[in-house]
Amino acid sequence: MKKIRAIVSGKVQQVAFRMYTQAKARELEVFGYVRNLSNGSVEIVALGESDRVDALIDWARSGSPSAVVKDLQIEVLADCNIEEFTSFEILR
Repeated sequence: MKKIRAIVSGKVQQVAFRMYTQAKARELEVFGYVRNLSNGSVEIVALGESDRVDALIDWARSGSPSAVVKDLQIEVLADCNIEEFTSFEILR
């Protein structure tokens, strides 16, 4: 299991980035959430099998069709409580 926190910056708000992230995470069977941050970036917290989380990270490097990802910062988190999330949600 692997848990990450990623901060995606660039043109990532108002381009359906969260919706596409949720769809990709659910396709990969990754749990967690995605949300907009007040500074214009997007935060992704993802938990799942290592290769599936890595696939979500790879996808996030380009993101939704209208997104322009300029930077992706990834932090691997130590706590991998499998029961922490039951799905992948968009937080407001």
